[in-house]
Amino acid sequence: MGRAYIGISPAFPDAAREALGDTQLRANLARATGTIRAKRANVVAEKADWEALRTTAHARKMQVLRDLPQLLEQFERNATAAGAVVHWAPDAATATRIVADIAKGKGVDSIVKVKSLATDEIGLNEALHAEGIEAKETDLAELIVQLAGDHPSHILVPAIHKNRNQIRDLFIAELPEAAADLSNEPRDLAMTARAHLRERFLDARMAVSGANFAIAETGSLVVVESEGNGRMCLTLPETLVTVVGIEKLLPSFDDLGVFMQVLPRSSTGERMNPYTTVWTGVTPGDGPQEVHIVLLDNGRVRTLADEDGREALKCIRCSACMNVCPVYERTGGHAYGSVYPGPIGAILTPQLQGPPHAQTLPFASTLCGACYDVCPVKINIPEILVHLRAKVHETHTSTIERSGFRAIAWILADGARIRAVQRFGVLLAPASKLPNLLSLPVLRGWTASRRSPSWARTSFRQWWESR
Repeated sequence: MGRAYIGISPAFPDAAREALGDTQLRANLARATGTIRAKRANVVAEKADWEALRTTAHARKMQVLRDLPQLLEQFERNATAAGAVVHWAPDAATATRIVADIAKGKGVDSIVKVKSLATDEIGLNEALHAEGIEAKETDLAELIVQLAGDHPSHILVPAIHKNRNQIRDLFIAELPEAAADLSNEPRDLAMTARAHLRERFLDARMAVSGANFAIAETGSLVVVESEGNGRMCLTLPETLVTVVGIEKLLPSFDDLGVFMQVLPRSSTGERMNPYTTVWTGVTPGDGPQEVHIVLLDNGRVRTLADEDGREALKCIRCSACMNVCPVYERTGGHAYGSVYPGPIGAILTPQLQGPPHAQTLPFASTLCGACYDVCPVKINIPEILVHLRAKVHETHTSTIERSGFRAIAWILADGARIRAVQRFGVLLAPASKLPNLLSLPVLRGWTASRRSPSWARTSFRQWWESR
């Protein structure tokens, strides 16, 4: 299986250091993220009201966070009235148990899946496998990752770390439908995957999906995708189970119009996505005749309680922040040890999962702000990163470090003190080159990964006055 991140990942600094040594990975990432960035920039430039759309999307999601309890109850009432069965899952174990019990109750030993970050988050495939139930990914990139026993490394393009040659070799080794002389052309690869998946769609009695949006006003669920595999999973099987994070709600169906403009442009660089599927409960004789909805908490309520960190829950999983992030482009998604990599993962994963992610991921950023500039719902990722870093320091900074920083704050608060330290620093200029000085507790965290400059013999103030 090889897909679960839970409890097995090294700390980001160690994982990132290893990823930086993989030149093929870095080449794959640079090529892919550069292409997606360019496409997004082109289609966003076409919208004269782009900033107004971002502002509106931000306001709608903030309304959801404010009114979440009432919206959840409204969604449950309307979905239930339409024939769906709504389940509440406070954590991953409860959610996976609900899905497994439904599958067992139906007597199925395999299911088909629509690409879903929520199910990856809770380790659903692994949990079902332990119960003797095979979960078959049907999204092309997710299929590639599953066949390789690998982890997704990007929210939108899970197999972004693999190139066409690697995918061709994988298909030849793992798919009986693959010809021995299969080429690396995208069409040939896609047609091979299509032949492999077609029988799975037609035989499936149960499907599991996530949802991009859940509409409180109507009890509807929305999935957007590019390949059509989602449409097959959402319409052909007798039973459909959707696992959706409670933050995915929108108040009304009209709100969807805003997000259907910002999401495809921010994610795939398209004006609109090829497939949008909306369903509300059960329609006799049309589509699945048993619909279950699992409303997932799994740390979201705890995140909502943090007034500074809660904005991470506005995320609509577009991945735009990853494609502009200099850290992600060089390390890839695996280094983050989570299904939510990149800038959004650096603020979302620590809040949903806590330690050990909370101690390292908030520092996986240069704070350049590019992620904030492209976010379609205006999540101020740099601000939340600083907030989470402060929480780490509050709980993990040693007494020596605290004392050192208090002393530095006292010095910097007064011009006379600063000048006195500068004069004293000139005398210590030769000593500042000593490696033992740079390993002092207050300096070690900074100099471990940076070159610390020597203390100048002349301060800037002295240089300025002399000229």
